[in-house]
Amino acid sequence: MAQKKKKKIQQDNNKSNGSNINWFPGHMTKAKRQMEENLKKVDFIIEIRDARIPFSSKNPMLDEILGNKPRLIVLSKKDKADPKKTKEWIAYFQNDHERAVALDLIKDSYKNTVIECAQQLCAPLIEKQKRRGINPRALRAMVCGIPNVGKSTFINTLAKRKAAQTGDKPGVTKSLQWIKLDKAIELLDTPGVLWPKFEGEYVGEKLALLGSIRDEVVTQDDLAFYACKWLTEHSPESLETTYGIKLQDNVYDTLLEIGRKRGYLLKGEVDENRLMKSFVKDIRENKLGRITWESVDEQTANGE
Repeated sequence: MAQKKKKKIQQDNNKSNGSNINWFPGHMTKAKRQMEENLKKVDFIIEIRDARIPFSSKNPMLDEILGNKPRLIVLSKKDKADPKKTKEWIAYFQNDHERAVALDLIKDSYKNTVIECAQQLCAPLIEKQKRRGINPRALRAMVCGIPNVGKSTFINTLAKRKAAQTGDKPGVTKSLQWIKLDKAIELLDTPGVLWPKFEGEYVGEKLALLGSIRDEVVTQDDLAFYACKWLTEHSPESLETTYGIKLQDNVYDTLLEIGRKRGYLLKGEVDENRLMKSFVKDIRENKLGRITWESVDEQTANGE
């Protein structure tokens, strides 16, 4: 029975690279249209991404929607990401029209940082207003991001109140709404938006692993196998140290070894359902350490 399970998981993992996952609920179609309609009302964009997956948590659809609007990329959850790789990603994103900062959205004090970045990005607009003898008004930003990257936490922390309305599941910010912070900046909140189809290799798995896609879309077996395989190749010490194991000859046997070490047994065999769910939960709760699941070098090599 275990061999059949092993074979099935390996076959499914070989077939799946994230590009077969289609995810475009009706409310996201509406959100895309609303963003396009309101773009002319804002001066710049604040895009929230997950510092653990700075590339995969980018919505490529936004490039089409936003055009050349100045953009501040906020890498959220920096406390869960590899700090060295986060610095590399920040340097990668900086250009004439973009700034990037990494934040712990709960613990950091970042209002002044956001205002400073906004003034840098919108310097031509501010200068134009001054030349016309106009006192510069509050800068207006549209806050964008895929589900579960911390968009609402970002807004609520800046506003020092529960200004952004959220639901219990990824992607259920209710509607577009303006939040006035002070005289310097106003924010337009938008619902979390994903795109119709994931084209990049393993983008869907990374998003699902870190909770940006509902668990019903990708099985826990697939996520656990993908994560264990990636960690075996890129961060084997995190598996060995966290679980007190030695890596086995293949990913499936390594997972079973984790299950045995943790005592996930059922009638003398490893309870694989419990194992897979627990392993994915450990990753989401950062129990394996600060891990960034993609690197600048990989994206540069892929021509991104």
